[in-house]
Amino acid sequence: MRKIVLTGATGFLGKKIVRKLIDRGDEICILTRSVENAKKIFPTVNSIIEWSPDSNVWHSSLEGADAVINLAGENVLARRWIEEHMRKILSSRVNSVQSLISAIEHVKNRPKVFISASAVGYYGNREEAVDENSKRGKDFMADVVTKWENETKKIDTLAVRRVNIRIGIVLDKKNGALAKMILPFKFFIGGPLGSGAQWFPWVHVDDVVGIFLFVLDNDNVEEILNAVSPNPVRMNEFCKTLGMVMKRPSKFRAPEFVLKILLGEAAQIILGGAKVNPKRTEEFGYKFEYSGLTEALKNLLHDNQK
Repeated sequence: MRKIVLTGATGFLGKKIVRKLIDRGDEICILTRSVENAKKIFPTVNSIIEWSPDSNVWHSSLEGADAVINLAGENVLARRWIEEHMRKILSSRVNSVQSLISAIEHVKNRPKVFISASAVGYYGNREEAVDENSKRGKDFMADVVTKWENETKKIDTLAVRRVNIRIGIVLDKKNGALAKMILPFKFFIGGPLGSGAQWFPWVHVDDVVGIFLFVLDNDNVEEILNAVSPNPVRMNEFCKTLGMVMKRPSKFRAPEFVLKILLGEAAQIILGGAKVNPKRTEEFGYKFEYSGLTEALKNLLHDNQK
């Protein structure tokens, strides 16, 4: 049994990771800004501690931990990208990393590994294929991810293994992009967003969880991994496959100008994309459970799927 400290545990991805860790018998310590909410979500977790940058009470929870998994960060698409929200997107990520590494620096028995969520937004909007060795993009999210990851690199001086997992568009029936796209298809008005020609670097939620656990269990894995399917598709193909699985047409396109009105600058996340490949992830030996889009969607949209 290992001791795993997590931030961002109450998010949809965090919940799935925590439950998987509980199932396999790991000792869980959750750092959260909402203790009561976390206790309701995880009634069997005994160690749920208030996480505040204004307090160092939680620092002791890192003592003797085997791993720290950092999933903290403001929801990118929670609202329009006005200046205040854009500041929060960046500061919530950078500040959480700064806080954790500062605390790790001062504990006697440091964690063996620091695993931090990241994003394929690093690559920006581009047509050519990219992998973990490719250069960064030039837009706002590429800038955010670069600063976010650079902050995590400061832990390298503490002899702690570091892994940044750049997560793609996570497919989950009840959360994220897929959940929002299902409803229009149910009413026969589904279809591509924008031109449909943009790349859609998708990944099944179970594979994201699987990659985090794979990193946790394999001491040789380090630095950058892409958490995306090895078979990225364009938006047109994604919607066509979704329509086929749901037995619905995919012909009602949402125009770019409508998305820009609704989301402002945040629309670039949906209207753009990159052909992201998980080169290092596969080289280290991770085997995707859902590498094909059709099988992934059938799994997620099956009537008995929880």
